[in-house]
Amino acid sequence: MSLIKPILLASRPKTLPAAVVPVWAGCVLSWKLTGSWDGWLAFFTLAGAVCIQIATNFFNDAIDAAKGADTAKRLGPVRVTASGLLSRKTVMLWAVVFLVLAFACGVPLYLQRGWPMLAIGVPSLFLAYGYTGGPWPLAYRGLGELFVILFFGFVAVTGTVFVQTGEWRQEALLLGGQIGLLSAVLISINNLRDREEDATTGKRTLAVRLGPKFAISIIWLETKVAALAGLGWIFFKHPEWMMASAPVFGLGLRILWGIITTAPGPGYNRLLALAGLQLILFAAAFHAVAVLIH
Repeated sequence: MSLIKPILLASRPKTLPAAVVPVWAGCVLSWKLTGSWDGWLAFFTLAGAVCIQIATNFFNDAIDAAKGADTAKRLGPVRVTASGLLSRKTVMLWAVVFLVLAFACGVPLYLQRGWPMLAIGVPSLFLAYGYTGGPWPLAYRGLGELFVILFFGFVAVTGTVFVQTGEWRQEALLLGGQIGLLSAVLISINNLRDREEDATTGKRTLAVRLGPKFAISIIWLETKVAALAGLGWIFFKHPEWMMASAPVFGLGLRILWGIITTAPGPGYNRLLALAGLQLILFAAAFHAVAVLIH
């Protein structure tokens, strides 16, 4: 039992909606476009995405601790390597275990859809480590938001739809853009909260590079563009899916107000939880509209 709690802490369950939502919404879109979806392919896609997310979190925990990026000034949840709950070697080993599991989940997808799965899977597996590790770690270069928009938005949603339908659909790009931007809100809030600590440890996030006012502007832009992009569903003759943006307009205002009126600190952990809820509610609204309106 003593090992379970730190493993759960390092896996960061609150971040997993960023892996679940693109697959969930992508399967709903596939069903709506074709009239069917494959449960087993959905399972392996979802399991692979979750395993990559968990591996990324384990690598992040171990590498940030090694680089001194998790200090006693940390405002977020406890990090197991920096706090000594687990050794760096153990955390890295668990990261590799989840990468192997993700690879295993990719095998049936490759057998079904061929080489495009390698084009998606190999970079995704590498960047689980390369997000914070390697010679050019994205998180330390201010590229965290861009990475999330690309891989947890466009790649995850279009890849899911391709797995389900065997087609690259333009509708998936629109949905992927919305989900990617809403996922990036989580990273942006996290980086704004940790800006002062990151500035002392060499983690050059956008919040560190450009300052708190610009960081707030980024969160505002991510939220509003994600919501307003829903107008694009008119072009695809599915105007009803604009209603999926309703939670973003509502909860997004609450999140933005909290960021504007609250100084970066532990209170931002609640705003992060609201941003995660916003992402889930967007997917739920998208699903509900797809089911209720024919």
